[in-house]
Formats: sequence, C-alpha cells, structure tokens
Amino acid sequence: MDKITNLIGASPFPQNPVVPQMLEGSATIRFRCRKGIACWNACCGNIDIALTPYDILRLKRRLGLTSSEFLVQYTLPYEMEKDGITGVKLKPVENGSACRFMTADGCDVYSDRPTACRYYPVALLSMRRQDEYTDRSSYALVKEDHCLGHNEPRPVTIDEYRKEQGLDEYDELARGWRQLILKKKSSGPTVGKPSKRSLQLFFMACYDLDRFREFVTSPGFREAYDIEPAFMERLGADDVELMQFAFRFLRQVMFGEESIKLKADAVEKRLARKREREEQAGSKDVPTGGE
Repeated sequence: MDKITNLIGASPFPQNPVVPQMLEGSATIRFRCRKGIACWNACCGNIDIALTPYDILRLKRRLGLTSSEFLVQYTLPYEMEKDGITGVKLKPVENGSACRFMTADGCDVYSDRPTACRYYPVALLSMRRQDEYTDRSSYALVKEDHCLGHNEPRPVTIDEYRKEQGLDEYDELARGWRQLILKKKSSGPTVGKPSKRSLQLFFMACYDLDRFREFVTSPGFREAYDIEPAFMERLGADDVELMQFAFRFLRQVMFGEESIKLKADAVEKRLARKREREEQAGSKDVPTGGE
C-alpha cells in the first residue's frame, strides 16, 4: 500500500472533530454562518489557528507592521514535527483563548482573515505519495459541538464554499509552502535532520518576509546568485513575488532542486573568505612571545 502523507492545513480543532471521510470539491455539505445565529463567535473563542506565509503577509499589511513586528506581537511558533520545521500559530488574547481580532460584530480583519478561518468547517488535506512529484488536495468536514451552522438549511458544494470564501487565491499562493512541508514529511529520514541554520532559514524565508528581503538584497547574496537586475528589483518591491521566490530558494537549499543560478566564481569566493577567516582566527591563537 502506498504511503501517503497528510497535511491538514486548517486545524483549529483541539479534540479532532474531523469527520473521517475524504471529500472531493464537488461534495455537497450543509452549512451557513451568519450574524444572529446562536453560536455566533463561538469558534473564535478558543482558537488554535495555524498561519500560512500568505496569511502572515496579508495580516502584517493590514496592521501596518513589518513581518518581524507581526510575528512578535501576534504569533507563537510551534513544531510541525519532532526536531523538524517550525510553524506559526495566531496568539490568543492575554490570559485567554479567544482570537485577538474577535469583536461583537465578528472578525475585525475579515477581508484579510487567515486560511483556516476561511475554510471552517472544512479541513484541507494536502497529500503527496512517495513516488509522486505533485501533491493532491482533498477535504474533510469538521463538526464541533458548539457550531450550529451545520443545522442551517443551506446546501453548498465545497468548491462553491471555497469560492465564496476567496480561497482560490489563498491556496494558490500557499501551495509552494505546503509542497515544501509535504516533501520534507514524505522524504522522512532520507533527507536527514535539518541543520539549525536550515531551520532558521526556513523560518525566515517563509514567515519573516521583510527580513528575507534584506537577506536577498544583501551584497553577499547578490555576489553568489546570478539574478537579473529587473527581477531583483521586483523582489525588493513585491511581497508576493518575494514569497514565491522564497519557496524556490528553500527547495534549492533543502532538496537540491536548482532553479536559481549560482555565479560561476561564487563557490571559489566563498571558500576564499572561509580560508581567510580561518587564517585570521588561527593567527590570534599563535603566541607572540614574551618575557
């Protein structure tokens, strides 16, 4: 039997109320969320919301913050797998479990709300077989006791619901990130335990986009990689372009999928600098004589 790695992309469900049946986009569910329903805001009162890189991009723009400021003020890191790559979750209110964006009228950042919130009560399952190079998506229905939206007399297909929630854009722009995670999980021990530097690079490139921009536009990066000036200019100005480039860069660093050309003399220059640093460090340890 083929081994399949499942990544549930929307999982604010501490007791795992996911109905154990995989659904296609054409499947019909019955659901409606509306102001005035008896459970209004209940789902926002006890959050466990994982964020995608595009979620962070949208929210930091909405709040007028840099990516570093947003991460510090609004998020918590968590391990996606033991000794593995890190994810980011939305931080609840101080000394509580409610979403910080919840108001009596609903979500205060509704037009920029995260992917998990848009999908609810549907869970996205991204899968990749070990012998395949592409991922595939299926869905599952989430039924929590507090949610009365399932009792609303409104049939809708999952594809229709996704369109209503604006998820085509969110899924497309987070796909490169999900593919990285799926490839890491499905590769298992064959790629080995990531180094501390690799994990730090993954976190910066995926979640701290403004800091990644500083990294990409630094003299050292420009010296190493052969990138057209016009494209480099776009990376400096366009967050989405930079985010997609970050996913390409990580595939190259983590899995050796080369798509960003190194300059011919980049390796030689890097080795020369390393030798110079080692020589300088060694000279400091050599006794200079004395009485």
